[in-house]
Order: sequence, then structure tokens, then C-alpha cells
Amino acid sequence: MDGTEANHTTLEARLASIITPRLEAMGYELVRVAILGRERPTVQVMADRADGALITVEDCELISHDISAAIDVEDPIPGAWTLEVSSAGIDRPLTRTKDWNRFAGHLARVETFVPQNGRKRFSGIVLGADEQAARLRLDDGTEASLPLADIRRAKLVLTDALIDATAAKPRAN
Repeated sequence: MDGTEANHTTLEARLASIITPRLEAMGYELVRVAILGRERPTVQVMADRADGALITVEDCELISHDISAAIDVEDPIPGAWTLEVSSAGIDRPLTRTKDWNRFAGHLARVETFVPQNGRKRFSGIVLGADEQAARLRLDDGTEASLPLADIRRAKLVLTDALIDATAAKPRAN
């Protein structure tokens, strides 16, 4: 990891500490904060509705207005920046223990910072997680336990089963 990544990790953590309480007060949950670019960085915020309903464009607008103002007040980013707010989507990143447990049974791809059993890339069925590690059943039938702190990125793979599981439920009148 070079100095830029370390700085982004620190800045992302600072932004998450500003954003998280505001989102929770509005009925949302932070999935991920990412910072892209250098000259005019883009702050990407992925959120979920706390009630489990699908997030709408209107939700994203509400979140954008609120957290943009909060970031302006706290001013953790030097110079100009851009804000992007989105839903985590169907083929979402797995960033929290609750995501690993919610999507147990679905296919995911994982990359680690350091090799685990001689490899850094894994693909398999999500078996869940606890506070220390996420578990996958690999194609060969073996189970991999990956320390959460060592996971660089993890993402669900778009499958018909995942689409069916996350399809919008009809609203009751």
C-alpha cells in the first residue's frame, strides 16, 4: 500500500464518521465510502435503506443534499470535490458482517490484501460471517475462512438466483 492508499483509507474513515450518524438518523445505512481521483476527487457513497426496501432516486437525492452539507461544514477534503450517492445495487459489495449473513447462499468474488492459503482471489458461495472472518464454500467443495481485515474487496456475482432474491416486493395498500 502506498501513501495515497493509506491517506484515502484515513480520509474514507473520517468521511464515514461524518456520514454514518446522519444516514442513520434519516433511516439509511452506510454500505461503503470510496474516494476516486486526485485533482478533483469523487466521494462515492453507497447506502441502503434501514428498513430493507429498495433505495430510490429520491432517497439518493435526500442523502446527497444532507451529507453534502455535512461534508462542507466539516471540510475534511482539501479543495473541490464531487459527491456521488447510489444504492449498493444487486451485485453489491460485501462490506459489513450483516451483508455476508444476509446474502448467504449467493455467489461472490473476493480479493484479499495478502495471500490466504497461497492465493488472493476466491470465488464461491457465501456461508456468512462473524466479526472476525467471512466464509465461502469454494467450487471444489472446501470452505475458506477469510479474515475481514484482510479482504480488499468482496462483491456478489449477478445470478438469476440473486435477482430473484432481491426483486422488489409488491407494496401493500
